[in-house]
Amino acid sequence: MKTTLRRRRRINRKQRVKTKTQRHPEKLRLTVFKSAKHIYAQIVSDQERKTLVAESTVSKSFREQMKYGGNVKAAVLVGSLLGEKAAQQGIKEVYYDRNGFIYTGRVKALADAVREKGVKF
Repeated sequence: MKTTLRRRRRINRKQRVKTKTQRHPEKLRLTVFKSAKHIYAQIVSDQERKTLVAESTVSKSFREQMKYGGNVKAAVLVGSLLGEKAAQQGIKEVYYDRNGFIYTGRVKALADAVREKGVKF
């Protein structure tokens, strides 16, 4: 019962964020999804409906450096790898879509790591 309440609250937060992102469809969107063992992040162009840059704890570049993906250190590494890829593509500004997740822990660590690589949001 508690899990369904948590999921419902996250989906409500997600809907609020979605309405804000739809106001600026020309801006690129950095979206994050986390599970207990992994974290996924990608930069999406909503106008073109394309994923421009993606990184996760299951990707090959991550697995070469770290094995476990369910902690803050893993989120920092995913964020820095994503920030480097975004810098190579010339992406300088995005809208941060935390996908309804509360901005603490792994979600915040990933965002800070991406900011350190020069991407603004």
